[in-house]
Amino acid sequence: MPRGDGPLRSVRVFAPASVSNLGCGFDIFGLALERPGDEVVVRMAEGSGIVAVSVSGDGGRVPTDPERNAAALAVQGVLDRTGSEAGVGIEVRKGIPLASGLGGSAASAVAGAVAADALLGSGLDRTALLECAMIGERKGSGADHADNAAPSLAGGFVLVLPGRPPEMVALPTPGDLMVAIVHPAMEVETRRARTILGDTIPLEAGVEQWGNAAGLVAGLMRSDWDLIARCMRDAVAEPVRARLVPGFEQVRDSALAAGAVAAGLSGSGPTIFAICRGRKAAEAAALGMSGAFRDEVDVESDIVVSSVNPEGARILEWS
Repeated sequence: MPRGDGPLRSVRVFAPASVSNLGCGFDIFGLALERPGDEVVVRMAEGSGIVAVSVSGDGGRVPTDPERNAAALAVQGVLDRTGSEAGVGIEVRKGIPLASGLGGSAASAVAGAVAADALLGSGLDRTALLECAMIGERKGSGADHADNAAPSLAGGFVLVLPGRPPEMVALPTPGDLMVAIVHPAMEVETRRARTILGDTIPLEAGVEQWGNAAGLVAGLMRSDWDLIARCMRDAVAEPVRARLVPGFEQVRDSALAAGAVAAGLSGSGPTIFAICRGRKAAEAAALGMSGAFRDEVDVESDIVVSSVNPEGARILEWS
């Protein structure tokens, strides 16, 4: 959307949900979904710094304290980086379920950073915006990783190279790649899901994980569906985290039986993703996973069938 004439008073930005890890890519792989997503409005306000934060769509659970809110922390990161003393108000509209494994805190942070940058006319590049978003993501998820924030910001399937600043590498995806998402009516708190992993892994698991990560990149670049299916497997985190999601194995297996190429936990869960070849297979996998949650653990689920979002965060409205 083109910028309007005259001084800006507010900017509204959408940032999409994301699937992270994608099996073998713990903390380094992520892809953006078309939906759901969070919206953040940043407005000019009297005073200096962040003068007000409001949140809707969260059932009153997301903090409005600027020092604890992911979007506000990202906005403050932009203010600090640019040396701005402007006063701003922030409105967060949550569309991503909390504790769902779909990168909700990352999306809020990304939308906040992009909106603040646009409102101030700062012209920050994507790396700088990602660094600002990560300030909020660290508070929201308790971890310093960008595998949700990077695809939410840039779109597509992204490899995040660790470091300061983190480097985003766009990976190609087959044109018919679709994602089936099932979000059960349960929650997994990200901090807990990271704590149970511990600090070490067996060498054998590490070798398997490294091989799978390299093979998945090769499979994506060659549109080799057999290689993608073979390599999108997690030998490190998912075997531990799966016990936090009752019915996980049956739900995953139902997706594969319905024709999915691969399936696993989205982030720390409880959302489960399935990578599929074509919309028909994705719709079948989504229904199969939802039915398995219902049959195995008597839990209802929301389902989403999405292509990979190539755009990432986008401005919806200037005023």
